Amino acid sequence: MRTLIRNAAWAILWDGTRHLYAHNQDIELEAGRIIAIRPHMPGPFEGQVIDASGQMVMPGLVNIHAHPTTEPHWRGVREDHGVPEQQMTGLFERSQAFRLDDAGREAAMRMAYAELMAAGVTSLVDLTAPFGAWMDVMRESGLRVWAGPGFASARWGMSAPQTVDWHWDKPGGRTQFQAAQRLMDAAEQDPSGRLSAIVFPAQIDTVEEELLRESAALAAATGRPFTIHIAQAVVEVREIIRRHNKTPVQWAAEIGLLSPSTVFGHCIFVDEHPSIAWHTRSDIALLAEHGVAVAHCPTPFARYGEHLKDFGHYRAAGVRMGMGTDCAPHNIIEEMRLAIILARNASRDLAAADTAMVFHAATAGGADALRRPDLGRIAVGAAADLVLVDCAHPMMMPTRDPLRSLVHHAAERAVRRVMVAGETIFQDGRCLKLDVAEAAGILMESQARAMRNAAKHDYRGRDGDVIAPLSLGFHA
Repeated sequence: MRTLIRNAAWAILWDGTRHLYAHNQDIELEAGRIIAIRPHMPGPFEGQVIDASGQMVMPGLVNIHAHPTTEPHWRGVREDHGVPEQQMTGLFERSQAFRLDDAGREAAMRMAYAELMAAGVTSLVDLTAPFGAWMDVMRESGLRVWAGPGFASARWGMSAPQTVDWHWDKPGGRTQFQAAQRLMDAAEQDPSGRLSAIVFPAQIDTVEEELLRESAALAAATGRPFTIHIAQAVVEVREIIRRHNKTPVQWAAEIGLLSPSTVFGHCIFVDEHPSIAWHTRSDIALLAEHGVAVAHCPTPFARYGEHLKDFGHYRAAGVRMGMGTDCAPHNIIEEMRLAIILARNASRDLAAADTAMVFHAATAGGADALRRPDLGRIAVGAAADLVLVDCAHPMMMPTRDPLRSLVHHAAERAVRRVMVAGETIFQDGRCLKLDVAEAAGILMESQARAMRNAAKHDYRGRDGDVIAPLSLGFHA
């Protein structure tokens, strides 16, 4: 069936190089693609009609770095949690102390996927230590998903607040790599046609060199994108320098991980970052030279006082920028807003980032990082992955510049409809394919178990309420 999105008050169209506004547009869809875009003309239409008067139609957002199967479980835990001896990050302490069971992970995933849709995401890179129901939920959601089954040769541990240890199991890492290959093959063969794969060695500091080389070779041989966490923590950067006398980016370049198919997760703590202050100034130039994309996720780092320095600097140097959410809330519109604010504060320059720049990163920039030029754009021949925004929502008005109103004011509150391949998967505040209410109850129980059981895993034997106390005490 053909579908007509009729008389969109505003549309964000792609002219081949950039996004541009247009008024009163009809957008025709068929077989999951955009087949025509034209100024509105009244008259009959044979097929489904979606009235878009009073709305803005924009391309679906592309989230190139997220962990949906765990992050909702940290609500009420990680917002104020950090370790001063580890430059305030709580990553390593939480990783060694908390274990979420599979029921909780499936519930977290359902909740996160619904949250992603609510904020206009249509394409998602899901980076996960795989479990049984993982691909089932992807398929059920209706989203376009790149499955990134993680593998690693080591896990983090701690023996003191100032100490992170790496516990190596190289045979175990190879077993995980083999399992990841089977899952990637399964994703690409999925009958839904909406699942793809991305090669994901988990962290630059937890995967042995030979396995990193083999991972990059697999990505090149299969045409898959390649991603890894890198330069995400000062602890990690210092450890790689200790091992190799090079920054993580420089070592990754040396062993052949940098290419136009590479997406670096976070990549904040480069050599010139003030929290590193290494003697070189070459990391950003290396990223640009090799065409690497950076998945920028501001929230987790801003929570403990750090940020990428800065969006405009990377972009001006020629680094390809995309957007991710990483953690809960999985609200990429809020991430766009925060990226702008942090860039301007880091540089003390209004021009360091603006609404158009970050919107490009969250749409065409992310799509290009995944080597999908048919996504993140509204153009004839592009995938019919679209978001309809209510311009009459009070937080969108006055609607002088609806994209600014969305990013800086309304965010997900104004998102009315989300479509993937022409199919509506989210409408009027409700995810149409996933049961979020049931998942919330399951996740609450799983989080409570993880908090209690933390004492079995924490290096000090503390339970979760000691590691991350409540924000307020109780009245006597």
